[in-house]
Amino acid sequence: MAIADTKKRGKSKPVDTDLLLKAYGDMLLIRRFEEKAGQLYGMGFIGGFCHLYIGQEAVVVGMQMALSQGDQVITSYRDHGHMLATGMEPRGVMAELTGRATGYSHGKGGSMHMFSKEKNFFGGHGIVGAQVSLGTGLAFSNWYRRNDRVSLTYFGEGASNQGQVFESFNLSALMKLPCVYVIENNKYGMGTSVERASASRDLSKNAAPWGIPGVQVDGMDVMAVKEAAELAVAHCRAGKGPYLLEVKTYRYRGHSMSDPGKYRTREEIQKMRSERDCIEAARHLLEEAGIGEVQIKKIDDDIKRRVQEAADFAQSSPEPEASELWTDILLEA
Repeated sequence: MAIADTKKRGKSKPVDTDLLLKAYGDMLLIRRFEEKAGQLYGMGFIGGFCHLYIGQEAVVVGMQMALSQGDQVITSYRDHGHMLATGMEPRGVMAELTGRATGYSHGKGGSMHMFSKEKNFFGGHGIVGAQVSLGTGLAFSNWYRRNDRVSLTYFGEGASNQGQVFESFNLSALMKLPCVYVIENNKYGMGTSVERASASRDLSKNAAPWGIPGVQVDGMDVMAVKEAAELAVAHCRAGKGPYLLEVKTYRYRGHSMSDPGKYRTREEIQKMRSERDCIEAARHLLEEAGIGEVQIKKIDDDIKRRVQEAADFAQSSPEPEASELWTDILLEA
């Protein structure tokens, strides 16, 4: 097993400024979008469950940079960041969060259930671990069609001990399916720390009994995630079977908007924010590479504008008609 080493990477390879600028912008878009979503939830514009991705932005942005056209993504209910990373429009995502007809699921899916066939995003899923079997099914479809597409299947450390996860590992290894399994280890499954919930202290080894290679990755370093993702995707695309990444990250907000977060201290959260924040780390690298404050501020201002436009669009969009209750419930093929 190997761990992607940020310092070692930084010394051996110069920073690709253009790539890092894009990564910075993509991460900041997710951060500002989620902050706005939190505000709208507090104002009553978003109902039901809402799980924010603040702090984990480097995971999806780094992984997405390793994918090619046609590769698929599926994840759990903490999914807004994944949608934006795949290129789904902020206004469509925000409209869905607020239950509007202009949303990706016509206002009927909400935070946990929206999809984009165009962007090959196969949804967030509310049942813990259920998307792992579905992601394996996507990989099976690629194997069956003999194309070179890869299924990127995300789940959290809290879901990593679900039975369907191990069943998926078995089938995937048996058939050498092109599936990259990504454990987003943010340390807390709802309010329970991973140390209390898992006897495994290295989740990247969880698929070892099936011969699936696994790697731990620094999930607060977007370029480290990208490099690990490229190796995993190349492994799958070469027909060598599945690959497991344990991406060690951290969420700053509660499990959901209703979580008071009493299971950890404010000091712990602040320490991560001040010392390990993925966006601030990228900003520092850009500054060291000679990117000026004016250019960075332009990116910041543009993203604030896009997020505000998305919020305005969502709030001004109509709610679904009552007749929508009877649509999108059956596909005749």
